[in-house]
Amino acid sequence: MAALVGSALLLGWRASEYGNWIVDDAGITFAYARSGAEGLGPVLQPGAAPVEGFSNPTWLFVLAVGKWCGLFDRGSLFGIPDYVLYPKAIALICCVGILAACYVAARRVSRWPALATFVTGALLAAIPSFVIWCFSGLENALFALAVCVLAVHLFLAVLDERLWTPKVAVIAGALAAFAALTRPDGLIYLAAYPVVSVILVRRATLPAALRCWLYSALAFAIPFGAYLLWRIVEFGRLVPNTAVAKHQATPTVHDLTRAGELVQYAGAPAVIAGIGVVGLALGSSRRWRDGAVALLAPLALAMVAYCVLQPDWMAQFRFATPVWALGAFVVVISAGQLLAKLHKRSRVLVVLVLIGALVPSGVAFANATDSFRSNEDVPLCWIALRFGRLFNGYADIAGVQQGSLFAPDMGGSSLTSRLQLIDMAGLAEARIADIYAGKDRTDLSDYVFEERKPTFVHSHGLWMHNQVTIDPRITRDYYLIHQSPDPALPDEDWIRKDVVRDEQQLQELRQYAGKVLPPLWGEYRTSGCGPTLRPGQTLSS
Repeated sequence: MAALVGSALLLGWRASEYGNWIVDDAGITFAYARSGAEGLGPVLQPGAAPVEGFSNPTWLFVLAVGKWCGLFDRGSLFGIPDYVLYPKAIALICCVGILAACYVAARRVSRWPALATFVTGALLAAIPSFVIWCFSGLENALFALAVCVLAVHLFLAVLDERLWTPKVAVIAGALAAFAALTRPDGLIYLAAYPVVSVILVRRATLPAALRCWLYSALAFAIPFGAYLLWRIVEFGRLVPNTAVAKHQATPTVHDLTRAGELVQYAGAPAVIAGIGVVGLALGSSRRWRDGAVALLAPLALAMVAYCVLQPDWMAQFRFATPVWALGAFVVVISAGQLLAKLHKRSRVLVVLVLIGALVPSGVAFANATDSFRSNEDVPLCWIALRFGRLFNGYADIAGVQQGSLFAPDMGGSSLTSRLQLIDMAGLAEARIADIYAGKDRTDLSDYVFEERKPTFVHSHGLWMHNQVTIDPRITRDYYLIHQSPDPALPDEDWIRKDVVRDEQQLQELRQYAGKVLPPLWGEYRTSGCGPTLRPGQTLSS
C-alpha cells in the first residue's frame, strides 16, 4: 500500500507541474459527454447533426457519468474547475490501477514487489510523455490501464499454467474490446492472447488453445461488434469520423522504423541498458521466460501500434503511453529477476550501470518538461476564450442571432460558442472529413463558400495551407476583422459582408478585436477561463 500511495503522490506532484492545462482535443469529448448526459444524442452541439467526432467511447462514458453525478461540467470543486479536476482525478486513479496491476504481477515473481512497484511509478513519473498525456483530459490513462491489466492477466495465467482455459480467454477478449473502445488503435490488442498462445503452445495443448482463441474472439466481438453495429446505424461509417478526417494510411514495413523516435526520446543508453537487463533476465527459469512472453507480447503490440498510426502533430508522443507503462514495468521486473540471481558485488555493478544509463535520459526529460510547460499544446481554455467567447462577442456586436463559425480546434469552441460550428479539421464534420480523405471530390473552398457560407471564418498557422483564406472569394464575401501583425504567426478573423450593417459596425468589430486580443494570452495565463464553460459566454462574462 505504501508503494502505491508513494507512487500516486509522485505522479500527482508531477502532473501538478502542468497546472490546469487540458488539451483542446479533450474538449471535443467533453462536449459529446455533455450532449449525451443531457439527452441530446451524439452531437458536438445542441442542434448539430450526429457525427462521431470522438474516438474514445469508454472515456466519453466516464465523463458522462461524472456529469450525471454532478462531478463534471458543473462548476468548481475545491476551487478548481471540475472540467480540470475530474478528468485529472480519474487519470490519477487509472495510474494507481496500473501500478496496482504491476504490484500483483511483481508479487508473484519478485522478492521486492513493493520496491518494484515504486520504482516503476518513479520511472513513469519521470517520463514527461507519460505524465503529460495521462493528465491531458484525454483517454490515455484509461487506455494504458486496460493494456497493462491485459498484460498482467496473461502473465498470471502463464505462471499458473491456465492460459488455455475459457475464463482466461474470455477475460482477455473482453479486455481487448475495452481497449479497442477506448482508442481505435486498441484493436491491435485482440492479437495479444493469440500471439502469446502461439509462442507458448505445444502439440498437446494445441486443441485447447484453438478452442480458447475462439472464446477470446467471441468475447471481443460481442461488445465491440455491438458498438460497431450502432456506429453503422447511427453514423453510416465503419470507423470513427476522426479516423476518416486524419486519413490513416495503410501501414507499411517502413513505418516500423518510427520506433527509433521512442528510442531517441527515452535515450539510447537507457534503452540499451533496459534491453540488456531483459535479455539477461530471460536466462532465468523457464517459468519466468514463459511469463515474460506474456508481458513482452503486449509491449511489442504497443510499439507496433505507435509506429503504424498516422504521425501526430502534438508534442511528447501522445500515442506512446502504453509503451512507457509496459516498458517501465518489464525493465523493472526483469532487473529484479536479474539481481536476485547475482552476488552482492554484481548487483551493485548492475545498479550503477542502470543509474548511469538513466542520467542522460533524466536530463533530457527535465528539458522536455520545461519546454512543454512554456509552450503547451493547444490549451482548452485558450480556445474557449479565443474562438468561443471572442466570436460570441463578435456575434453580439454584429447582432447575429443564428450564425456559424468555420474554424479548427473544436474543443473549447464547442463548449462555449453559441454559433453553429463547422470543423475545419473535419473531426466533427463528416463532409469535410470525406473531402480530406478523397471520398468526396468537392473542393474544400467550394464547399465553404458556395454551400455552407459561414458567418465567421477563422484560420491560423498550418490551417492557412487549406487555401480557404487565400481564395479570392474570401475578400469578395467577407470583411477582415483581425489579422496578426506577425507574418510568422498568421491568424485571421473574417465576417460575412451581408451581416455587417454599415462601416461603423465594421469599425466597432475591429476596435473590439484590437482591444481584447493583445492582452488575451496574458489574461489566460494568469486567470484561466473560469469555473464553467457555457455556450454564449463572452470575454466580459
